Amino acid sequence: MILILDFGSQYTHLISRRIRGLGVYTEIVPFHFEIEQIKRKNPAGIILSGGPQSVYEENSPKVSKEILFLGIPVLGICYGAQLIAHILGGKVKRANVGEYGRTRIFISKDDPLFHDLPKTFNVWMSHGDIISDVPDFFEKLATTDFSPVSAFRYSNIYGVQFHPEVFHTEYGLDIIRNFVFLICKAQKDWSIQDFLNRKIDEIKNKDGGVICAVSGGVDSTTLAVILSRAKRKEELNFVLVDTGLLRKNEAENVRKDFLSLGIEIDVVNAEEIFLSKLAGIEDPEEKRKIIGKTFIEVFEKYAEEKKRVSEIRFLAQGTLYPDVIESGVSVSGTAHVIKTHHNVGGLPEKLGFELLEPFRELYKDEVREIGKILNIPPRILNKHPFPGPGLAVRIMGEVTREKLQILREAEFIFQNELSKWELYNSVWQAFCVLLNTKSTGVVGDSRRYGWVLAIRAVESADAMTADWARLPYEFLDEVARKIVASVPQISRVVYDITSKPPATIEWE
Repeated sequence: MILILDFGSQYTHLISRRIRGLGVYTEIVPFHFEIEQIKRKNPAGIILSGGPQSVYEENSPKVSKEILFLGIPVLGICYGAQLIAHILGGKVKRANVGEYGRTRIFISKDDPLFHDLPKTFNVWMSHGDIISDVPDFFEKLATTDFSPVSAFRYSNIYGVQFHPEVFHTEYGLDIIRNFVFLICKAQKDWSIQDFLNRKIDEIKNKDGGVICAVSGGVDSTTLAVILSRAKRKEELNFVLVDTGLLRKNEAENVRKDFLSLGIEIDVVNAEEIFLSKLAGIEDPEEKRKIIGKTFIEVFEKYAEEKKRVSEIRFLAQGTLYPDVIESGVSVSGTAHVIKTHHNVGGLPEKLGFELLEPFRELYKDEVREIGKILNIPPRILNKHPFPGPGLAVRIMGEVTREKLQILREAEFIFQNELSKWELYNSVWQAFCVLLNTKSTGVVGDSRRYGWVLAIRAVESADAMTADWARLPYEFLDEVARKIVASVPQISRVVYDITSKPPATIEWE
């Protein structure tokens, strides 16, 4: 197995996911994991993750130098690489220019880590510090235009400043594969089928009824199918909460999708309560927390009305790892809050249910793999992600009925055109955002002062990193013209070309 020491990176579980995808078991432990515990686990290799802090800060997380000299191969990634350099006498300092997103790397020395790879390719960066000097006896393996040391090595100790684990690093998986198999000599012994079998057994052994929160997306649908195989029908309640924040015709479409899978769902109309609680609220974090708390209130009321409060023990959610890490939850406790997800940090402290979240350490691509094993149709598995808070986090500022109607119509046009142009399945996610600003336009000989709409489409594999999709100009032109012509409250359409990082995929 490969042991991953977590320093609070957004990508720690992504490292684990990549290695498990290669058929090798991984475990993530906090950075302060004891040396004796590491020895007892006897890993084939150790990876030091990235993290949000700077190694030269007084209270930044550190590890013992002894970890590097156990005779076990070590790979430091980003913060982990800087930490290796720092504790062994190299120099780490604030960069004049931070590197975020796609960067060209140049390999300067042959090494097993870069076995059979070209001498230059694109990698994904996310750092504001640089390694300016490597420790004694270490040799530089790679550079970029802004980082004098982008990879280094001494014996079986490696450091890379970039993130090989993210989808947008070219040959990233090859680099991880080289470390795991050529350097660590690890063996394949793990599969997603093993994970699925274990989770079904775990759920079977849990006594009590379940409310499964469904949205119609890949995650909650796959979870619902697993529950339907693991629990008796009388123990299950599949509930879609119509928050008033859904897209056009969403609730009815979801109900039909579930019926096609042999699952009946209850649709709870809660539009009034959600919109009343969101009235006057502009801060996105406050919106998310209100929505998370209100979901629980709706589920508690549902249980009471069913007169099954004592029988319903669990609330099942399709929570994924990106939701968890962006909400500031990590093994090490050092992750920063990027944004609170309604189903993680947005939940109230006291719940009337125990949470059942079998996908909490998975990514959407892994859930799709499970869905394929369960024979869920591609039209459901290939759905784009849709946020739990719905259109509330795609409306900048206060959420109103008028804005919701405007955004629904624009979104409906955008999604239809994506399908019509056969572009829907070529992007990871695509959606509209109604900005909290207006712009002057002209229609015929008249002035129009209407809202600005942003459209966004990204390419990704797991939502941890993303790049903007290069959609055809002709398509963007068609979409913009149709939206402005069909939705008179909108006067201008713009296209978001920001990657993640530095942006997130959703705007709020």
